[in-house]
Amino acid sequence: MTFTEAEIAYLAAGRLGRLATVQPDGTLQVSPVGFGYNAELGTIDIGGRAMSHSRKYRNVAANGRVAFVVDDLPSTDPWTVRCLEIRGVGEAIEAPEDSRANAPGPIIRVRPRRIISFGVDPGNPAAGKRDVTDPRG
Repeated sequence: MTFTEAEIAYLAAGRLGRLATVQPDGTLQVSPVGFGYNAELGTIDIGGRAMSHSRKYRNVAANGRVAFVVDDLPSTDPWTVRCLEIRGVGEAIEAPEDSRANAPGPIIRVRPRRIISFGVDPGNPAAGKRDVTDPRG
């Protein structure tokens, strides 16, 4: 399994994340995006209006380097932060047949390679880091 049960529940409750991509000149671009967790593939599917015309979609198509973050601040007293960072490989898919994105049409699919999680699992609030192997080989 790519994500833990607690991480899957956290992703299911989230509506908005931030996607970082690498532009052709090497600079980074970060965009707020809607997303869906694809349980069958263990991926994050990102959709949106005119996705295939966006800079982030073109960045992913050009080099596939991505990081995706979902986080929140459920309390300020005490200060409590939750975060799930996913570093991996992005795919720009023009006509997905198995999308779990929040919008129809082209998507960016994030295949995790490293997951950093903290505050997401109430039983284990410390940060956890792990590498993920692509089940496709």
